[in-house]
Amino acid sequence: MSSANSASTASAAAAAAASCGILRSEEYLGFRSAVAHRRVVVDDDDSLEWSMYDAGPRHVRCPLVCLPPCSGTAEVFFRQVLYLTSFGFRVIALDYPVVWSLGDWCLSFQRLLDHLSLARVHIFGASLGGFLAQKFAEQEHGRARRVASLVLCNSFVETSIFQQTNSLLAAASCSAPLNASALGDREIADSMLFLNHSLHSLSQQQQLASRLTLNCQDDYVFDDNALTSRVREETYKCYPDAKRAHLKSGGNFPYLSRASEIHLQPFLNSPLSPPPTTRSIRPRLRLC
Repeated sequence: MSSANSASTASAAAAAAASCGILRSEEYLGFRSAVAHRRVVVDDDDSLEWSMYDAGPRHVRCPLVCLPPCSGTAEVFFRQVLYLTSFGFRVIALDYPVVWSLGDWCLSFQRLLDHLSLARVHIFGASLGGFLAQKFAEQEHGRARRVASLVLCNSFVETSIFQQTNSLLAAASCSAPLNASALGDREIADSMLFLNHSLHSLSQQQQLASRLTLNCQDDYVFDDNALTSRVREETYKCYPDAKRAHLKSGGNFPYLSRASEIHLQPFLNSPLSPPPTTRSIRPRLRLC
């Protein structure tokens, strides 16, 4: 990328950040000052680094783990972190290491859970995060069940839709200047501006390239938004017994734009989840 293009992109990112109400809100600024941002290396390769916001009682060994979309960072879940920890839940919002295969991602995630001494986890996955959560749960099938429940938001079960489109162009479109005033819903506009800022905050080009690679690998798992109705229906078919939550509006990022309508407490039960032997071996699911 030329220096002129880099400067233009940086300028657009700064303009988007300046117009984003979420970034200037007391809620977000309070989150940044109250919750520490940690970095953890759990693999032999020191370059494979997870980063996270881990909030709530540390003695809770079955927390909620939040996995972001392709263009988002752990910060996109700051409202869930603040709300749920106020009730005594533990919430861990993650950023991914740079890996190039689904198998490597699942192995590294397993090692992260081992490092944090987490016997089981509830997972809230958005878009790519939901797909990765399903792949991990699938990999764990037949072994010690570490996934207590899955909540999938605007997620998918197979990646062919992304192989049929130019994902790099899609990423570039996320980087383009966003005219928030052209959108009728201020909260949706702010959520898009926040994700735009989040995308630009990825510290390495490899981070985005890694996520796009995971998003486009040929694989399958048993709103006015980015997913087609066909993709949503395929997901519903794979989980006929899952609870569904439909939002009338909210765009692609309802955990930011409609945070008050994302109800996760019923899936967490209590701050101290029962040990695995007292729970159903089949993870519960919710689709939104």
